[in-house]
Amino acid sequence: MMEARRGQAGVPIGDPDASRIAAEVERDLAARGSLVVALSGGVDSAVVAALAWRALGNRALAATAAAETLAARELEKARRVASEIGIRHRVIPHSELAVSEFVANPADRCYICQGLRMDLLRELARKEGYAAVADGTNASDLGPERPGLRAIRERGIVSPLMEHGVRKPEVRALARWLGLSVWDRPANACLSSRIPHGQLVTLGKLSKIEEAEEILIALGFRKVRVRLDGGSARIEVDGEEVARLRRSWPRLLPRFEALGFTQVTFDPAGYRYGGADRGGEARHEPQTPGAG
Repeated sequence: MMEARRGQAGVPIGDPDASRIAAEVERDLAARGSLVVALSGGVDSAVVAALAWRALGNRALAATAAAETLAARELEKARRVASEIGIRHRVIPHSELAVSEFVANPADRCYICQGLRMDLLRELARKEGYAAVADGTNASDLGPERPGLRAIRERGIVSPLMEHGVRKPEVRALARWLGLSVWDRPANACLSSRIPHGQLVTLGKLSKIEEAEEILIALGFRKVRVRLDGGSARIEVDGEEVARLRRSWPRLLPRFEALGFTQVTFDPAGYRYGGADRGGEARHEPQTPGAG
């Protein structure tokens, strides 16, 4: 049955390493009997969901905890990739903004939000008789300051990619071998990651960030971050796309200003991990149309 269903995600290409890794992970997942997979729509969780489906069939369920920090586009991608795989998919609405500790946006915000999501999925698994909850954490995600990873470990979440030492390049190779459309999708993070720690997370801020990012995504920019600091926005795109952003800046700036930002700049250094907390360290282009 698993071999036949594999085609729903596309026709796998030849890759002996991907085949070996997939077989090892599937063997472990099958031994668990049943599983809820936390599906974000990104490549990591998509690979785990696909392998869980191949190993467990209808004893695997994909679930997405959808809060205010999840962009509508991301939720739609999660739905689409679940459909590609053929796995059943559940969306669980919840509110992170109802939790004062999260709204305060402390340095361990990711610990709070990841804990909220995983607690929801664990409760789903408990109520419906699934043996465990799995996520897409991979071996490249390990690091000294990963509060979200701490929340996952404390709750006993299964991280099959990490457990098998599968790093990001191998995850993409697996996704391509499985025929998943998200195999080359850039990494993303929740909308609250665009707000510096210590500044309140509000629905108004999240909505403005999402609207501004949609403007860029609609123009074909693939890796996009709109960093919000007070009322000012700083745009980051992939380094290879900065030149195109600069050329488009005179036309884009009025659209961003119409969203209500007090100042809008872009970073000529391009996207960098953790940019929301870099503040004045980043080099900014002038906000005037003549900047380009």
